[in-house]
Amino acid sequence: MIQFSDRAVPYGVFLNDLADALTERIRKKDEPEYICQNEAFRRFGKCNVMRWRETGKIEPCKRPGKIEYRLIELQRLKDTKQDYF
Repeated sequence: MIQFSDRAVPYGVFLNDLADALTERIRKKDEPEYICQNEAFRRFGKCNVMRWRETGKIEPCKRPGKIEYRLIELQRLKDTKQDYF
């Protein structure tokens, strides 16, 4: 247990949050913030992206001539355990 001034956090939770924050910072340097819809379909699967969009878990950014998605949101949804039943 790690004690902060405003709350106590279990050590495992602290390490997971820290790892997520570091991963996000590293990815920001190497990858763009937004990817086009075709690239999102290729990386994460068309059915997955369309299902997340239809259920309101992700909102596309519409620009003239293209539809884009935030890469960090797609990665977060990919890492989330899905319950299809």
